[in-house]
Amino acid sequence: MTPLCGCCGEQVNKLNQQISVMRKEMKNLRQMLDSAVRAHRKHMISIQSAVSKIGLYEADKDQTSQQPPPVASPQAALEQGNIQTAPIGYISSCFSVKNGTPRQPTICGPSRAELRIQQSVFNNPEHALVGLEQYSHVWIIFLFHKNGHLSYKAKVKPPRLNGQRVGVYSTRSPHRPNALGLTLARLDQIVGDTIHLSDIDMIAGTPVLDIKPYIPEYDSPHSRMDSEPYDSNTDQVQATTGSPNETTHISNLDKDSDDQSDGDLGSLLSRDKSEADIPVTDSTQSVSAQFCLHKDLHSVLEEAKAYVTQSCQLSRASEDQVTDSPKTTPPESTVERPCYGEEAYSAIAGWIREPPVSSLEVRFTPQAERELADFLPTHLSGPSESDRPRFKFLRSPEEAAAAIRGVLSADPRSVYRRTRCRDRLFFFTLDTADITCWFGQGFAEVLQVRPVEQHIASM
Repeated sequence: MTPLCGCCGEQVNKLNQQISVMRKEMKNLRQMLDSAVRAHRKHMISIQSAVSKIGLYEADKDQTSQQPPPVASPQAALEQGNIQTAPIGYISSCFSVKNGTPRQPTICGPSRAELRIQQSVFNNPEHALVGLEQYSHVWIIFLFHKNGHLSYKAKVKPPRLNGQRVGVYSTRSPHRPNALGLTLARLDQIVGDTIHLSDIDMIAGTPVLDIKPYIPEYDSPHSRMDSEPYDSNTDQVQATTGSPNETTHISNLDKDSDDQSDGDLGSLLSRDKSEADIPVTDSTQSVSAQFCLHKDLHSVLEEAKAYVTQSCQLSRASEDQVTDSPKTTPPESTVERPCYGEEAYSAIAGWIREPPVSSLEVRFTPQAERELADFLPTHLSGPSESDRPRFKFLRSPEEAAAAIRGVLSADPRSVYRRTRCRDRLFFFTLDTADITCWFGQGFAEVLQVRPVEQHIASM
């Protein structure tokens, strides 16, 4: 095959460029069509609402004998899944805009925020926070109020997957049918009706719907693994015999987390001891477990500690010996469960631990370091230092530097800006500082740190 001449090569290059332009135009047209469809739906909904209001007005004006349909009671609406929410407060955060806000709370530990409970919800908001200071972390349920056009799709492209699509419910994408967000924040302190938080990923003005304390015994599978009185052989006993005494024994262990641990370890230890002397049956196993608990609890617990520290292989081997009984067990009781201390007790998607997008190295130029060191923390004040910029949430320039590293190391850019956009500059706001940086191959470099007021004045 003869090589192409120069004229033919130029023609091929022009055709390729035209094809690339056509593809971009087709993509733009698709986006415009999607926007038009969404706008049409929105207009149709508003028209239907106006027509329904006019119809109800005319019906009231005519005073016909036909009664309007009764309004559903709040209880009936709740049973149907229709609720009307009211924010209990709004977040005051060190992140003022979406750009540069961490996608997860663990990305930027020094990030701080405040949440003040509104008096419209409670006459005495501080009363609703009594007892919450005993917890170190809280769940924050909020609204993604900056979602824009409120569109959502069944499949999304998480930034850490670098363009690959997965189901929306396997991600924490903000674009979902109900724009609800959930974050685990560190509770620093409570002052009156205001909660001081850190390790947050919410921007200023975020409406908060609810607060719940984080309880590892309930929320963490690894804590459940250490505290639950789960035992595969006990489940087999209940499934085969259904003895009320055994069921009562297990239900008592479920009432208190301390009793759960002691009861579970005691039952394991009693089974291990009973194997050497008597044949194990369903009745003798339960009796021996309860007997060892009440006979000498302290000695049992001491031996139980040594028993639990054994390897998972020994634990599984002992369980296999105990469960080797002449009775047949139903298929559902033969499901293999993780042993105590096994790391695979909870499972997550592989791309969470090993994403295709690696972490970036973060650098500061000497100018950026000097500008950042010029900021004052919020708790320091003085007449001679009034002209220096001051943080509102961050406690020191070192904490601000750590927050900047956390934001940039996770690469806050979208997939489009990361892969197709030639502009390497990136801007985001942290507390009262505007950050200017640029991205290279495997790193991000902070170029400038300026006060927000100075940046706005120069615009």
